[in-house]
Amino acid sequence: MKGTITVFGSSQPLPGESEYEIAYRLGKLLGEAGFSVCTGGYQGIMDAVSKGAVETGAKAIGITVDYFNAIPSKYLSKEIRCNTLLERIQKLVESGDGYAVLTGGTGTMLELSVVWEYVNKKIIEQKPIVCNGDMWLQLIETMDERMARENRETGLVKWYGEIDDCANYLIDKLSKQF
Repeated sequence: MKGTITVFGSSQPLPGESEYEIAYRLGKLLGEAGFSVCTGGYQGIMDAVSKGAVETGAKAIGITVDYFNAIPSKYLSKEIRCNTLLERIQKLVESGDGYAVLTGGTGTMLELSVVWEYVNKKIIEQKPIVCNGDMWLQLIETMDERMARENRETGLVKWYGEIDDCANYLIDKLSKQF
């Protein structure tokens, strides 16, 4: 395997729904390119990404937490259990060589914020971060405007409207390293 992409997204989408199918395609594209995927390990986008990856022979790692009392995805190759939400987020960040952020709620926003801040403050080395879903475009633009006013690096998070473009960005950036 070339590396691991951590994917963040909602637990709500069901098979057949657009958000689920987009995540499934991302998992499949990353798996075909030789990457493992890492998710929060449950249903929705996490399940879809894992399914897409394992169908190509790639690994799907799930970082779960007892707090949610939810059923892990049946497509996981490996489950890593955490005791707290913060421990889970830290493990998700540590596990990724790159990050994809799909549509989600406050949990997904928290995960994006943590990885973005870690790269911004150089807590971790710069890694590719890409978002898909209209909800992220304005946030990224607004934050980059603020970062520019503060003389900080902009462009740390990329946005693409098509999931194939997200996958290609990650594959291109990371294939040079592996």
